[in-house]
Amino acid sequence: ENHKSAIIRPADVAWYPMRITYQRELSVKEQLDKIGIESFLPMKKTTIETPDGAKRANVPAIHNLLFVHESKSRITELKNSYGPLEPMRYMIRYALNDTMPNEIITVPDKQMDDFIRVATAPEDKMLFLENSDYLIKAGRRVRVVEGPFAGVEGVIKRIQNNRRVVVQIENFAAVAIAYVHASQMVYIDEPTV
Repeated sequence: ENHKSAIIRPADVAWYPMRITYQRELSVKEQLDKIGIESFLPMKKTTIETPDGAKRANVPAIHNLLFVHESKSRITELKNSYGPLEPMRYMIRYALNDTMPNEIITVPDKQMDDFIRVATAPEDKMLFLENSDYLIKAGRRVRVVEGPFAGVEGVIKRIQNNRRVVVQIENFAAVAIAYVHASQMVYIDEPTV
């Protein structure tokens, strides 16, 4: 019989968005890959100037940000004991008042899966957004039901004069699907203000 055994993970394994100091996200990802820890670094193609002229290159789409899929205890252990991973910093959701604790941000698996699906699509199918593009106004939640992004959930927002489905992670990362016809999506909430 040829079957794969399931990987058993501790209950607290989650997607942690990590701030990486001094734009070392590529080297930190490389170290995580070496020791077998799943991570995701959103990348985009851009034109860079070299001594030989302009060249297309893959660069981090959002500087100083890396998503790590592991338990908090393991991440903390590695940050404290393995020098190349020291630049990782948890991202904190600060409490609104003194009676509530600050909270380390985690991203739900479904939201992260949707973000990865859109963020790794061909360049002409998606668009990384700057803060000003997605923080401005709320939109209605939708689920794409047809096409290459079927199953992805996001929010409808008007960006560059087009209605787009945006998958957003807190207030620090967002990617939009370049085009989804209205017939390929359904609303999954009530309108928000």
